[in-house]
Amino acid sequence: MELTPHLYHWFIRPKWITQKYIHNLLTEHVHFSKKCVLDFGAGTGANSVICEPSGYLGLDLSKKRIEFAKRTYPDYRFDVINGFTLPVMEQSFDVIMIIAVLHHIPPKKVNSYIKEFRKALNPDGGKIVVIEPCFFENTPVSNWFMDKNDNGNYIQDEEAYLNFFLNEGFQCKVLKRYSKCCFYNELFFIAY
Repeated sequence: MELTPHLYHWFIRPKWITQKYIHNLLTEHVHFSKKCVLDFGAGTGANSVICEPSGYLGLDLSKKRIEFAKRTYPDYRFDVINGFTLPVMEQSFDVIMIIAVLHHIPPKKVNSYIKEFRKALNPDGGKIVVIEPCFFENTPVSNWFMDKNDNGNYIQDEEAYLNFFLNEGFQCKVLKRYSKCCFYNELFFIAY
């Protein structure tokens, strides 16, 4: 079931969960100050607040979520994307954030976006930061719960997520594997 942007923002991305499981991790490992940041799959814009408004662009396929983000975070830029081409200048972003997005994209289509990320990323130290729900070994209850309850149909294991980027010439570093709210396994890594 697709939640309205307001319900999604309130129920899936409440401030305390977003702060604890996303923002604290991101700001511990990535410096967002004076960086140009592309938030791919920005949704309702909850992650914009860790970035400077002048250097932030949030993109999403959902026009309704982008409209909600524009109203909720008026100082930040948001835009709707169509298809696989990102409406950005080449080599213009220092950081690309991908937070709980890849598991909504069919695996055969992920590489099209990764090629776009490569073009958009600053070649001088640019990085992609990724947090995704992930099937872990020896966690059958969590894996089952995520499989049955997550709206994304393409949750992967760690190797598959990393291979999306490795196959396109990126190097990857896993920063953390953790459990979120007891039943969700999360993988946090960077690609550079």
